[in-house]
Amino acid sequence: MNASCIIVDDEHPARVLLEDYVSKMPQLKLAGVFSNPIEAIAFMNTRQVDIILLDIQMPELSGIEFLKSMPKRPKVIFTTAYQNYALQGYDLDVVDYLLKPIKFERFLQAVNKACDLLKLEQKGTSTVMEQVISVKADHRIHRVSVADIQYIEGLKEYVRFHLDGEKLITLESLKRLEDILPSGNFIRIHKSYIVNKAKVKSIYGNQIQLSNSTYVPIGKLYRNDIMERLFT
Repeated sequence: MNASCIIVDDEHPARVLLEDYVSKMPQLKLAGVFSNPIEAIAFMNTRQVDIILLDIQMPELSGIEFLKSMPKRPKVIFTTAYQNYALQGYDLDVVDYLLKPIKFERFLQAVNKACDLLKLEQKGTSTVMEQVISVKADHRIHRVSVADIQYIEGLKEYVRFHLDGEKLITLESLKRLEDILPSGNFIRIHKSYIVNKAKVKSIYGNQIQLSNSTYVPIGKLYRNDIMERLFT
């Protein structure tokens, strides 16, 4: 991914160092460099910013005051010479707290953490209708919309995709599919089954009825999680 970032720091040497560090990170796109938060606020009113590299002690408006003023906050990495703001940074849910002089190794660690969080958020907010996975079956590579999946059945080292009007068998594991499918839309209900939550019509005893009138068994170990995630 390419995350847009800005640098906000009143010290020129710090800005130069951070610009150099950002230039070495292919996952970052430097959108702006500002010597005070007032300029950054004006910029952010017109442009999307994913990550802010933010100093704390600055004239006019501190980094903490700047952060508190934002109704919707990007990922923030504090870059400061002072240790005594760490607790406030934690309370404000900043990604990381880098102490000057900042070493590139620590900078890299902080940026990777911020980018990982952004990826998770994008995965969670993208709609299921927009997502497609590749499934190798019948000597072909099929583009499968996850919205068309009724459920997935484990067959030892293979799995069977039960789609709207079609079935595909492929060499795959349920565990890996559980990791790559959007967790907000799919749920493991049995050691051998994953179902699309949008296709669940009802629970009947120890079975789930899907929208195509198929019944899929519920594993005893999964029942509490199913009730919580489907009906609360």
